Amino acid sequence: MSGPQARSRQASARFPVGILLLVLFPLILMPLAAVFLFAFRGGPESFLDALRAEEAQFALRFSLMIAFATAAINAVLGTFAAYVLSRYRFPGQRALSIVVNLPVAIPTVVVGTSLLLLWGPIGLLGRWLDPYGIQPMFAPAGVLLAHLFVTFPYMVGAVKPVLDEIETTYEEAAYTIGASAWQTFRMVLLPALKGGLFSGALLTFAHSLGEFGATVLVSGNLRLRTQTAPLYIFAQFEAGNVTQANAVAAVLAALSFVIFFLLLRYTSRTRAAG
Repeated sequence: MSGPQARSRQASARFPVGILLLVLFPLILMPLAAVFLFAFRGGPESFLDALRAEEAQFALRFSLMIAFATAAINAVLGTFAAYVLSRYRFPGQRALSIVVNLPVAIPTVVVGTSLLLLWGPIGLLGRWLDPYGIQPMFAPAGVLLAHLFVTFPYMVGAVKPVLDEIETTYEEAAYTIGASAWQTFRMVLLPALKGGLFSGALLTFAHSLGEFGATVLVSGNLRLRTQTAPLYIFAQFEAGNVTQANAVAAVLAALSFVIFFLLLRYTSRTRAAG
């Protein structure tokens, strides 16, 4: 493209770009800026004091622990599900694919309700477990179950497209030289799946870190026991403690920026390598 044509195209882009910025400014940029402005309104010392509170530190640690556990477990379960859907042909495969991705379409509050009706004290299974002192709801196990349910499709969605692109001839060649199914997966498929696993784990971690709707129901929002960072923010806002709420919100926003940056950088490297 010649110089005049390039300048003309840049000039013609100013109007739509300006409209886009006008839309994004109040919709995305200003709300994000407001979180940090309110978090640091009392100065850095006030911000740090809010984070030093025992409840705030527990909520952040608990959220990180659940997010790490969710990403690790779904890395295994999601990869297995993606492998089955990608490598096998069977009756009902399309229906199973829909079921695997169903959590994306279900409101998270409905997810929490369904888990309570299954595992709660009066649930279909929970009523039989309760007399033995086994109660996953209103405990860390219930929070983890909810997060696994909600984030499961993100790992499958990141890994399955990669598996679909890998030709089965590589696996067949490994089998012909005597490799077991596990050796074939570890030596042939796993190296090719690293990118999908990385992206899926980051997406799963990010969604788990910010999950609210299902968590508030299955956790009971018990301080210093099952209160995640989003639930802590909600509780502090309800109590009128805006500084404390925004301090933790700022930390979650910063973590989200880091995850987004890692995904963006990985995507850019992948495109450059391709």
